[in-house]
Amino acid sequence: MTATGLGAAVARLNGISLSYDVRGDGELVLLVMGTGSPGRVWHLHQVPALLREGYRVATFDNRGIPPTSECADGITIEEMVGDTAALIEHLGGGPARVVGTSLGARIVQELALARPDLVSRAVAMGAHARLDAVGRALTTGEIALHDQGIVLPPQFHAAVKAVHNLSPATRRATSIQDWLDVFEMTGSEIGAGERAQLALCAGMGDRRAAYGAITVPLLVMGFADDSTIPPHLSREVAEAVPGARYVEVPDTGHFGYLERPAAVNEIVIDFLGERPTGDEKRT
Repeated sequence: MTATGLGAAVARLNGISLSYDVRGDGELVLLVMGTGSPGRVWHLHQVPALLREGYRVATFDNRGIPPTSECADGITIEEMVGDTAALIEHLGGGPARVVGTSLGARIVQELALARPDLVSRAVAMGAHARLDAVGRALTTGEIALHDQGIVLPPQFHAAVKAVHNLSPATRRATSIQDWLDVFEMTGSEIGAGERAQLALCAGMGDRRAAYGAITVPLLVMGFADDSTIPPHLSREVAEAVPGARYVEVPDTGHFGYLERPAAVNEIVIDFLGERPTGDEKRT
């Protein structure tokens, strides 16, 4: 069975069972999701848009998110980067276009640094080289809720998630009840794998100096109303990486790729479709 048009599959990669999905033909785009979310989140808006552009599109469940191995004993960023690299190699090798959001952006940034041979162009949504004090407190607070066995009432959890992840513009829209209904259904209880992802995020240090060595063409996307990864943290990444571009999408929170998918997709597709200039070619 070939990787092209494969659909859902599980492979033993980088020492774990990794669940992934590949659709379409053409040049590979790999999408990397953030903390606690499965790869299928990309299928609502981004995968169809990229398929229309003629790409082969792969999504996957990061370690910590079943049916990929949960790795409840602990997760490192190096392991998550290794998983992503192994999947690109499994799908035929690089270089590939790679797009990530939140923790996925951090993985993409580290992949571009460690394995530039596997990445032709990179997009980091909700990019960050560090967490600020509020972000770290929120992350450690979620870990504490898990460890103390606290499950928030569904309606309260939905409201908190909306405030943390959606733009005020989205919260003013008539569709806000649909968002609240989805958040309420998912509930606040998290698994051991997500807890391990959160611990990874809480423990990561400041990587601004290291990102000065990234040579891969990078688009950094900030979401203007993001209270989880405020846009000033994304701008720091663009400032640290030589030649990186920064774009900020208005009226978007942490879930900007779901709140304003048409605008986000247009920016991503335009960047991914560019051909390397002389300055971007690597030997």
